[in-house]
Amino acid sequence: MKRNFQNNSHGTELLLLGFSDVPDLQMSLFCVFLLIYLLTVFGNLVIIIVIYLRHELHNPMYFFISNLSFLDISYSSVTQPKLLSILIAGPSVISFAGCITQLYVFMSLACTEFVSLTAMSYDRYVAICKPLHYSILMNKKVCLLLATTSWVVGFLDPLAHTVVISQLPLCRPRVLNHFYCDLSVLLNVSCVDKFFIEIMTYIVGSVVALPAFLLTLISYIFIISNILKIASSAGRHKAFSTCASHLTVVILFYGSVLVMHMRPSSQYLLNQDKYLSVLYTAFIPMLNPLIYSLRNKDVKKALIKLTADKKFI
Repeated sequence: MKRNFQNNSHGTELLLLGFSDVPDLQMSLFCVFLLIYLLTVFGNLVIIIVIYLRHELHNPMYFFISNLSFLDISYSSVTQPKLLSILIAGPSVISFAGCITQLYVFMSLACTEFVSLTAMSYDRYVAICKPLHYSILMNKKVCLLLATTSWVVGFLDPLAHTVVISQLPLCRPRVLNHFYCDLSVLLNVSCVDKFFIEIMTYIVGSVVALPAFLLTLISYIFIISNILKIASSAGRHKAFSTCASHLTVVILFYGSVLVMHMRPSSQYLLNQDKYLSVLYTAFIPMLNPLIYSLRNKDVKKALIKLTADKKFI
């Protein structure tokens, strides 16, 4: 790559290095990430199709699961194709506009997932704590409203933040030691004081992620409290099993994203962060359908019935 990326302005192009620090593993990594991406798309599509085709799964919980599966496909598709092209062809050039667009869509989908997971926790709260009112409180109109709100809020929240970042002057080498346009690497190649951007990042994160986390936490406090009041152990196990998968996804997603991004830039170690990013950009979207299908008897039964009826193959 002989192009000059030393200009003291925005320029029109940046260079994504990917995993060029491990040249001997490029083909092996390509095969691994290609398999992960294919499993992510296939697994989440299977969840969506099974829920769509089986009438017994047409209820709020599975509506939100299918919405999450679509989110995971989108979330993974923002970064993985570019990563695969870097692994097969070497460091890749990306336009500044393309980089900002990727950053915005990635942050928007992350915000959407925060709100969607909160909506799912509310659904579980109503199902366990107010079962007699479930059909009223979680009717079709409410479900559509919650899903639509999660997408609208998700794509509006990072907008101002992205506009500010798009105005950053890049006065250092325009080489990004990452496989996608993450906020930390863009700040690393900018010559302006990062304090204002960091404060904005915390504000943006707090506006969506913190309330979403608190509402989810409160929902599960009430859920666990009600489960513990159930007299029979079988009843407690059945009640907890309905929200165990969602709780697992919440812990994985919140834990990885918040640890990665709610830190001062002084604690960023780009090589380390690059590898940690793989957790929530590749592995978690792949694991979600496995968590929801392997731990969910209804989904497994529906999949078996579709296969037996030859409607899925």
